[in-house]
Amino acid sequence: MKRGVAATKFPHITLHSSFLLLFLASTMNVFAQKKAIETSGDVLYYATPVICLATTLLKKDYQGTKQLVFSAVTAVGTSYILKHTIRKKRPDGSDHHAFPSGHATVTFVGASFLQRRYGWKYGIPAYLLSSYVAWGRVYSDKHDWWDILCGAAIGIGGSYIFTKPYGRTRVTLSPTVIQKRPGIHACITF
Repeated sequence: MKRGVAATKFPHITLHSSFLLLFLASTMNVFAQKKAIETSGDVLYYATPVICLATTLLKKDYQGTKQLVFSAVTAVGTSYILKHTIRKKRPDGSDHHAFPSGHATVTFVGASFLQRRYGWKYGIPAYLLSSYVAWGRVYSDKHDWWDILCGAAIGIGGSYIFTKPYGRTRVTLSPTVIQKRPGIHACITF
């Protein structure tokens, strides 16, 4: 069997070329993976607000819809005012709107709304979804962790200001007798 001239005289070139092609293929795979994670985060960015709105409407919880709107407007407004005032450069250098993360603000306002309004049964999946979106923003070099933490804090804070638990009365009063004395027992739920 006869070998080619390049393979016999210059085996190191063939070896180097193979490694170069392997490196380029793996690098392109990393870039494609980064883009896929960024795109999935951009799509899931809309999931928590849509799920929140759908949940309030399906439950006919119009008070909850109002609380969601107030929470979201407050959080997103605060985030955008800070974003355009601070003008922190993104890690990828694309613009100066990194701090705080708007994606984290929106997804975490939705997650905290679901948790606060309807309990942890709704909150845990929403927080997991929000965490994936937040991680994806860091992974795709759109934010660093400080941007994400501040955006999440703004979202959670906005939700906790306006959202009250669903279906639970805040103050309950009940008659009681303690040591043969009548009285009223008051319970406040936060």
